[in-house]
Amino acid sequence: MAKKHKSKHARAVIGIDIGGTGIKGGIVDLDKGKLIGERYRIPTPQPAIPEAVAGVVAQIVAELSSRPDGPGPEVPVGVTFPAIIQHGVARSAANVDKSWVDTDVDALLTKALGREVQVMNDADAAGLAEARYGAGKGIDGTVLVITLGTGIGSALISQGRLVPNAELGHLEVDGVDAESRASASARERDGIGWEEYAQRLQRYFSHVEFLFSPDLFIVGGGISKRSEDFMPLLDLRTPMVTANLKNNAGIVGAALQAAVHFDLLD
Repeated sequence: MAKKHKSKHARAVIGIDIGGTGIKGGIVDLDKGKLIGERYRIPTPQPAIPEAVAGVVAQIVAELSSRPDGPGPEVPVGVTFPAIIQHGVARSAANVDKSWVDTDVDALLTKALGREVQVMNDADAAGLAEARYGAGKGIDGTVLVITLGTGIGSALISQGRLVPNAELGHLEVDGVDAESRASASARERDGIGWEEYAQRLQRYFSHVEFLFSPDLFIVGGGISKRSEDFMPLLDLRTPMVTANLKNNAGIVGAALQAAVHFDLLD
């Protein structure tokens, strides 16, 4: 259940996107789904242990809060993390130190920042932003955002609400983990052309379509820039479009989720 917060109807919230190589943040205009001013980035500390990462997040929040448009300390911060996040606790660790597993990320960052925090999976954040402000804006029903990159990321949005931790890249298709055959990195690894890659995507998306009957597929990841090379080769009943928000999607989605969780939106 969303917490009630004394700062109702905030229009700007800080979003932080924690990645394996960089931690970046920005002030998000919740009306437009865009950043106010430039984003701020600091390289991810190595090793990326909890205390070190929390320290960098605190630096970024302090910088953004000091700006003229920076929200005050009473406004929560949204944070993405590259892991399965269950009630604020990391249940996996991708591209960060394994000591994060079973760490209460929400509690750690709440203490480090001295303010309320909402933590979510990074793919979920990007998907939520895309559904509200990007290619999925105005679409009723079920939207599935699928990112094709090193693996396959996914976000499941139903009637505008996120169903967290839909790890659809790990569905078994043809006896193997789907992302081991249908991710962008799998295409490069196997040195296959677009037609053969499209056949793999067809098997994957047909399976997902059967399981969820979505109203829209949104495809993200760097390979979405080459969508004309594979999308026309797919035969699906579900409409498919490319993502719009690019590199700021995680920041925007994190801020949006914090606003939703703490009931800051009209």
